[in-house]
Parts: sequence; C-alpha cells; structure tokens
Amino acid sequence: VQLQASGGGLVQAGGYLRLSCAASGRTFSRYGMGWFRQAPGKEREFVATNAGSTYYADSVKGRFTISRDNAKNTIWLQMNSLKPEDTAVYYCAASLLAGVVITSRDYDYWGQGTQVTVSS
Repeated sequence: VQLQASGGGLVQAGGYLRLSCAASGRTFSRYGMGWFRQAPGKEREFVATNAGSTYYADSVKGRFTISRDNAKNTIWLQMNSLKPEDTAVYYCAASLLAGVVITSRDYDYWGQGTQVTVSS
C-alpha cells in the first residue's frame, strides 16, 4: 500500500490543523492505521492509531482525533489546541497487525511525512 500524507502547515499556538493520509490499494480496511511524529533531534514517537478502536498518546489525548473512512481509503488527524511542542514532521503508517499498535517497528508502510509548525 502507498500512503500520501498532506495538510501540514504553520499555525499559531491554540490553533488547529487537519492532516489527511490517502492510501492506495483495495485492502485498506485490513490495515491498522497510525500517526507518528518526529521533531528535530528526537526519535519518532507514536501519536494515535485507528484499527477499529482508537488509542492516543497521553500528550495529545483530548486534543487530537484520529478517524478513518475505509470507503475513501483515507485517515485524518484533527489537531486542536495546538502547542509549540506539537511541532514535528507527521507521518501516517499502516500496520498488518491486529489491534492497537503503538510501536513504529510494527508498521509496514509509511507515508512521506508532512511538516507541522506551531508558533508561540
């Protein structure tokens, strides 16, 4: 499966952005989908996953919402109340493992990343 992330940009603290990730292929519903992010000088970290059920990193819980539409082969990440510490490159990823998957090594396919910058 090929993934294409979009929707990043520059926003002020307290603002919002909506990221999209479009997937190719006809078996999109089989995949658990996730969002990760990587800030400069830091390791890639888990943000959220949607594999039927959803799960969030504590740092974004209550502010971010992951959703998916299997008919459109798309997932979204609605990011509200953005903070400067949310600044990172955001990646969508697909996993063949069932259930909640939060480790990057368990994801099989990755999008190219989209930059999110939150100014203070």
